Amino acid sequence: MRKDVGVDGDAQRLGQLVWMLFLKIFDDRELTWEVLNDDYQSPLPEKFRWRNWAANPEGITGDALKQFVDNELFPALQNLTAKGNDQRAYVMRSVFEDAYNYMKSGQLLRQVINKIQEGVDFNKAKERHLFGDMYEQLLRDLQAAGNAGEFYTPRAVTEFMVGMVHPRLGEKIMDPACGTGGFLSCSIEHVRRQDVKTVDDEAKLQASIHGIEKKPLPHIVMYHQYDPAWH
Repeated sequence: MRKDVGVDGDAQRLGQLVWMLFLKIFDDRELTWEVLNDDYQSPLPEKFRWRNWAANPEGITGDALKQFVDNELFPALQNLTAKGNDQRAYVMRSVFEDAYNYMKSGQLLRQVINKIQEGVDFNKAKERHLFGDMYEQLLRDLQAAGNAGEFYTPRAVTEFMVGMVHPRLGEKIMDPACGTGGFLSCSIEHVRRQDVKTVDDEAKLQASIHGIEKKPLPHIVMYHQYDPAWH
């Protein structure tokens, strides 16, 4: 991204990276939902699913890719309508309301997409946490954390606090200023280890988690750390 004339500084690189990671991770999660539910239907039109425009390393690139992302993908996601009140559509639309494609080179954009496609498995909790840690480190490097009133709790502390609270399946879990979702994701994993035995248990857990975050970047990162079905 540093080679692209449209991306100026780490803050823009972070914003660029986040929306692409969101689509990749969402597509990975859809693979899981398709296995668990034979009737699963994606909230995204087929041509805008990551697997159909980004996953192929030899796929669309150059000016055609730039044109597709700016003039088709972003408008479609910013105006996405929900099928049957599917909350995932509302989440997707809210994520892309303030997102922007800074990159001007379709060739460089393809290279970044290919790196993401080759990257970590975000269906694994540890690797989802890794992304949140990377985001927080970038903010520290940008000297944005303390100066902007943003403070992030170390992972070891969130795990200790969740262990002391000891949430259980059926209880409501709420974080009114959840940032990147560290407390919420630790709570989800804690309840899963203790109580989740069936698909119905998992659905009950997802329905019990609530978080609020007003700032757009941590808001998007937060969705990488849990099932984007809840909001």
